[in-house]
Amino acid sequence: MISEYGHHGFPTQKHLNSSAFTLLEIMIAIFIFAIIVTTIFGSFNYLYSNPESLKRDLKNYTMAKNCFNRMIADLESLKIAPAMFYKPPDMDSDPDPYRVQGDGYPANESGLGRLRFASMAHLPLGEDKREGVAEIIYYLQESDEEGAGYLLRRADQLHPYEPFEEKSSDPLLCEGVKVLTFTYIDDEEEEHENWDSEEDSYKYATPRIIRIQLILQTGTNNTEDEDDNGLLFETQVKLPIWREGKE
Repeated sequence: MISEYGHHGFPTQKHLNSSAFTLLEIMIAIFIFAIIVTTIFGSFNYLYSNPESLKRDLKNYTMAKNCFNRMIADLESLKIAPAMFYKPPDMDSDPDPYRVQGDGYPANESGLGRLRFASMAHLPLGEDKREGVAEIIYYLQESDEEGAGYLLRRADQLHPYEPFEEKSSDPLLCEGVKVLTFTYIDDEEEEHENWDSEEDSYKYATPRIIRIQLILQTGTNNTEDEDDNGLLFETQVKLPIWREGKE
């Protein structure tokens, strides 16, 4: 019987081929390991050489997450007038206190949206611990600090609703905002940049889904950079209740 080492103890061609294939596998493994090590050290180098950038990004991600959580909780507690009780407005009637009104892109097309609706998610502030249906408005306010973007605030008041006014005391949801847009999706899955449930053009209906897009600045020291595309965050909320349109 002839072993794989042949008659004189030397390796046969079969054994040499097997050894060559094993060596190739080792070389590939070393190459992959080198890539992994380079990536890991590159990541560590980024972390240690850019601590301020990392801290700023972490702050933005946490802030956007908390902002969206608040918005989702508010919208999931939406209050509307059911179709059987709702009456379209006339010249002398008061507006529907449970109306949904929103601008995805205002007339200046700056991407600074605003949304108004009624919700059971009232957050009592100060000594007033009352509960009830609140008028909630998300709006942007210019920061006092130059180049620091916009402040996203949340107005919240119980009925009777006073005319809306921007207040520096309104809770701050997010800062350093470049763009805030709302997209309204109807029951036929068509998208709208604006919405008004008091308008005939929307058949006095409420949207089925609201998509929210938020872009935060990433510039150093809150300085707005024209080349800074910002950090994009997006979510959408399927409203738990809605009102179908009137023909």
